[in-house]
Amino acid sequence: MINTNLKFWRRELALTQAQMAEKLGIKRSLVGAYEEGRAEPKLATLVNMARLFGISLDQLVTTDFSKKKNAKAAVRQLEAAGTTSDPNPTRPGGNLRILALTVDKEQNENIELVPQKAAAGYLNGYADPEYLEELPKFRLPMLGSTGTYRAFEIAGDSMLPIASGTVIVGRYVDDWLSIKDGTPCIVVSSKEGIVFKRVFNRLKEGAMLALHSDNPVYSPYEIDVEDVVEIWEAKAYISSTFPIADLSLNRLASIVLDLQQQVSTMKKV
Repeated sequence: MINTNLKFWRRELALTQAQMAEKLGIKRSLVGAYEEGRAEPKLATLVNMARLFGISLDQLVTTDFSKKKNAKAAVRQLEAAGTTSDPNPTRPGGNLRILALTVDKEQNENIELVPQKAAAGYLNGYADPEYLEELPKFRLPMLGSTGTYRAFEIAGDSMLPIASGTVIVGRYVDDWLSIKDGTPCIVVSSKEGIVFKRVFNRLKEGAMLALHSDNPVYSPYEIDVEDVVEIWEAKAYISSTFPIADLSLNRLASIVLDLQQQVSTMKKV
């Protein structure tokens, strides 16, 4: 069903083969080959297709959407999500954002690492599978198999005690409207680049996100949703710097222990 469904959805979204190729991060000739059944997409491309069309991977490969009954249901699904009338991939909560990814030999998704030195280039290459192929990759079995993850090396001291140079592992957020206030996220935007902040959701009120630092020295600020490229909810971090112990708390604990021992001695007397 892949070639049939690809042609159907491309017409529904009013895209040329070149535009479809750009959204999927592949060559235009491949779109033609897929539609004609001369080639089969890789798993990563199939995942991107399903996300673009707002359907499951299973529906993409098993359901013939070109049939009248299935087509009507599919279009209603698109209209309910607001994607037929508004194909803007930066629309708040929209589901037309295309996420390029890489997989290993067993077709498991990799976690691509974006080092500080690659941060500027990521803004141009985030949707390019060839660019992602050049990034370091690893896996963290503890994260499970649900969700897509990417790692970013952060700079600066705005989120202390998380130190500069720490690697934040984030899970891709598709629906920005679902972000809860105070959620730590990697926010990729055209104006701010890659930043690690706590996000406060202001999409419904004013199509904005408020970004707060844990370090009180830095003031919160707002960012227009149209400038946002990707959001990754922080799920883990990797650091060679251990948090510094709070000596004042240690001292307080010592005082409490001394008092307890003195009370115990007085009771015996």
